[in-house]
Amino acid sequence: QVQLVESGGGLVQAGGSLRLSCLASGSTDGINYMAWYRQAPGMQREMVAVRRSDGTTNYSSSVKGRFTVSRDNAKNTMYLQMDSLRPEDTAVYYCYAFWIGRGYWGQGTQVTVSS
Repeated sequence: QVQLVESGGGLVQAGGSLRLSCLASGSTDGINYMAWYRQAPGMQREMVAVRRSDGTTNYSSSVKGRFTVSRDNAKNTMYLQMDSLRPEDTAVYYCYAFWIGRGYWGQGTQVTVSS
């Protein structure tokens, strides 16, 4: 199994930056891909960024060019660098890992962007 713990959320002004971290533990060698999702109040959870085991990435159109996903395999940690933040980026951000046919979620970290 895989355990995921996010950190790095907080309150930031519009135009500012934050870096989220997702520490993976357990059977991390078999992870096919990891991703960041977010969920705003009253909205469905949406994919923000995906990083596959081969290093390829995809981003939602709403964050492309502003967010960057990366992974430090030695530290078993995935990051989400968020720049040029907007109030509409306010949400709980979740880390996700797909491992041997099953998905795992972290507990989420709150990101609030003030205007």
